[in-house]
Amino acid sequence: MAEKKTKKDTVKKAAKTKNKKDTKVPKSADKNEMMIPVRLMEYYKTNIVSNLMKTFNYKSIMQVPKLEKIVVNMGVGAAVTDSKLLDDAVKELEAITGQKASIRKARKSISNFKLREGMNIGAKVTLRSNRMYEFLDRVVNIALPRVRDFRGLSDKSFDGRGNYTIGVKEQIIFPEINIDNINKIIGMDITFVTTAKTDNEAYELLRAFGVPFIKKEVKSA
Repeated sequence: MAEKKTKKDTVKKAAKTKNKKDTKVPKSADKNEMMIPVRLMEYYKTNIVSNLMKTFNYKSIMQVPKLEKIVVNMGVGAAVTDSKLLDDAVKELEAITGQKASIRKARKSISNFKLREGMNIGAKVTLRSNRMYEFLDRVVNIALPRVRDFRGLSDKSFDGRGNYTIGVKEQIIFPEINIDNINKIIGMDITFVTTAKTDNEAYELLRAFGVPFIKKEVKSA
């Protein structure tokens, strides 16, 4: 009887192992092939690259500037006296970006603001690849149009090295935030880091992505 049971157990184990092997995904399958294509990433490859090559007369496709990353900073100065505000800010930033935020600490002590070196005073998220393009899409087409009296972004916020920063006064412009559940209106800085060598190249790149800059007035002769 013991031998029969042993044989049956062996057969069952072999069957289970076979089923597991059948359900495994082939090693050759690429995870990226199963991902949904990002709209702005595809648009960059099919339209923006060719247009920028014509505009700036690039000889190689490698010269075309691209969006490298998007950095979102949320400073919470009031967290010095109430740490719960920072916890709420972190949750809201993670809801907006869809990525875990890192806590930012004070670099030096400032007695006038009751600030000590090493205190938690903000949160930061760095977006790359698919999440970067998805976030840019939401900022341009959903968040910015919800800003009160919005007339476009200034083209004077470039840093001279092809990077552009905008300041958002209220986090409630993002639909991920429920205004009934927030304790404090908090702003944030959004920095678009590009590989452009000049501000003009970065401007044309972001404008091609749909960033709503204020239209430049054409001066009559």
